[in-house]
Amino acid sequence: MHDVIVVGGGPVGLYTALLLRQAGLDAVVVERRTERSSHSRAIGIHPPALRALEAGGIADELRARGVLIRDGVARSGGRHLGTVSFSTLPGGEKYVLAVPQAVTEEILERRLAEEFPGTVRRGVAVLTTRDAGDHALAVVRTPDGDAALEARLLVAADGARSAVRDDAGIRAPVRRYPDCYVMGDFRDSTDDGDDAVLYLETGGIVESFPLPGGIRRWVVRVDRLLERPTADDLTRLIGDRTGVAVDPRTNSMLSAFEVQSRLAERFVAGRIVLVGDAAHEVSPIGGQGMNLGWLDAVRLVPIIGASLRNGDDVAARLASYEKERRAQASLARRKAHLNMALGRPLPAPLLRSRNAVLAALIRNGTVHGGVARAFTMQ
Repeated sequence: MHDVIVVGGGPVGLYTALLLRQAGLDAVVVERRTERSSHSRAIGIHPPALRALEAGGIADELRARGVLIRDGVARSGGRHLGTVSFSTLPGGEKYVLAVPQAVTEEILERRLAEEFPGTVRRGVAVLTTRDAGDHALAVVRTPDGDAALEARLLVAADGARSAVRDDAGIRAPVRRYPDCYVMGDFRDSTDDGDDAVLYLETGGIVESFPLPGGIRRWVVRVDRLLERPTADDLTRLIGDRTGVAVDPRTNSMLSAFEVQSRLAERFVAGRIVLVGDAAHEVSPIGGQGMNLGWLDAVRLVPIIGASLRNGDDVAARLASYEKERRAQASLARRKAHLNMALGRPLPAPLLRSRNAVLAALIRNGTVHGGVARAFTMQ
């Protein structure tokens, strides 16, 4: 009988487990994959999440291995529209930290292995889970055969298509958006340094973010999902819309995706609790998903610790967690909707008018601070 079983060994599941172990609880992570993915995937760590990561003692290493984005630049038709400086932000972190997800997961898993060996169990597929009243049960398939694991609580960090959520009978209706994107990482051929750049063009937005090692992430909105995009496809789109020449031979990651969101109707079902994308999938445009999951963990772990150690009313405290985190997820969903609307194609006359208004807003000191906070989840 463990204190907590965490299902899912992504960045949210690993960090939840790290906090649980540091709180003195017996927690294990079960993960179907035998190895971590090497793809960069989610890259942006916002100030509130970075402060949350301080609790686990990994923020400094993430900073050392990332790029500090202090400014966001807006351009259109080869013209500079404005720069949003994060130096106006409150608190200590006046930047967005760009770190490939593969690096983030490597840091988290290594920290668990060093401090709490045996916490992460890879190659373990969860077949079914259920709330058993005073504990939770997970039936798993391991290389040595099927087994049953029991815990006083089970945390589902198994992603947007969460099987644990389905087993618990929690509905999470899907909302689909008319937005598709192609993204890829390439050797940085620009002079933009550590700036993030948004190109607001008639064909749709192009986003550009610096990554460690002289790499730049490019994200392009397209009219329809490209089933099998190539590096040549993406670099041609970038060149046509922005005039920036990107060498397709330097590509190190490439993907295409449609946008959808989900918000689970409940985050708690008895002894089963949802975190991260299992609870709330939001558009990756704006980079809020992974950050929201870490903020879930920081809120949830003290509740679990107090309940299991001190005999506090776990149901009442988990209800408080659910109410707060659902509200934050709903807010993030609305922000993502606005971010996508900003990036949709517009006829040239409307685009020029919209961009003129945007440039004026960026120059306004009061509004400028609000825009900076919006782009950094504050």
